[in-house]
Amino acid sequence: MGNMAGMMKKVQKLQSQMKLMQEELKKRTVEVTAGGGAVKVVANGDKEIQSLVIDKAAVDPEDVEMLQDLVMAAVNESLKKVDEMMTTEMGKLTSGLGLPPGMI
Repeated sequence: MGNMAGMMKKVQKLQSQMKLMQEELKKRTVEVTAGGGAVKVVANGDKEIQSLVIDKAAVDPEDVEMLQDLVMAAVNESLKKVDEMMTTEMGKLTSGLGLPPGMI
């Protein structure tokens, strides 16, 4: 019975630490460029785009599709990087618990 109480205490502590980590990660940002820097996207840990910068040289009225592709690539990569950041940081908290991947 003592083992169960100890385990529950560890779980509660982990939940508290995870909540703090999630709040901290929401404040962090990732920066991604596409097209050799023609498009730059900054996203926060809450998956919100903080800024989008497009180099004037990337704006070609005759090739709007290319610009759209660059913007989409940069946004998608920024969201992927946010997910990677979250996974890495949460993994630091849960390492040593012996939980299967994806459990938390």
